[in-house]
Amino acid sequence: MTQNLLFICTQNKFRSPTAENVFSAFEGLECDSAGLAVDAAVSLSPEQIEWADIIFVMEKTHRNKLTKKFRKYLNGKRVIVLGIPDEFEYMDDDLVKLLHAKVPQFLR
Repeated sequence: MTQNLLFICTQNKFRSPTAENVFSAFEGLECDSAGLAVDAAVSLSPEQIEWADIIFVMEKTHRNKLTKKFRKYLNGKRVIVLGIPDEFEYMDDDLVKLLHAKVPQFLR
């Protein structure tokens, strides 16, 4: 059974697209990513939230914004804060290592 993972950061330029890319290679996972900023590369939509089985946000501030802006779509959704600061480039080796260390424990 496929598990749908949604990764969220601020701009959808570095952290969440990296996570989407990394975990898309895993068997049984479908991945998507979005940003919470108005000018994000891909702005988060209610449809993405509804599609997701697990939502990963990079920082606590993202969970707060997500809850404030999309509360009515989050019913029963699992939101995980990864605690990954905004200090990485896209596909940065250290970012990829962090993602590998933090995300798999939440997957079935």
